[in-house]
Amino acid sequence: MHGTQPHEPVAAVRTALSRAALVLVVIAGGLSLRWHGFPLGLPAFVVKYGGSLLWATMVFLLVGVLAPRLTRLQIAAIAAAIALVVEFSRLVHAPWLDAFRLTTAGALLLGRIFSLWNLVAYAAGIAVGVWLDRIVGWAKAP
Repeated sequence: MHGTQPHEPVAAVRTALSRAALVLVVIAGGLSLRWHGFPLGLPAFVVKYGGSLLWATMVFLLVGVLAPRLTRLQIAAIAAAIALVVEFSRLVHAPWLDAFRLTTAGALLLGRIFSLWNLVAYAAGIAVGVWLDRIVGWAKAP
């Protein structure tokens, strides 16, 4: 019967694809900030913690891509848990892990030095992700 099928699967796919596109924009912004922030004369605080903020925004959006039917609150909780695990993993020093952290990918994904200030930046980045999600209206409240 026409019109009786739920459109939820289509909406979930559309939500995931839209978030994936935004992930690419956030990644480009984060890489640009990290690589060109200092040459542009931006303060170290902006480059360091702006990158951390964008990293957490990316994590929020990626969780939303992988689980588009979750609420924003659920996505934010998972992103916060990931951010905490990644930050506290910096206190673990295994040779293979430290070697990975010395690579560009390792530094961008895991970071190198533990900082409680990063947790503040991550919370702000997740809040930015929630804000973006609300503005675009992809996911259901809350």
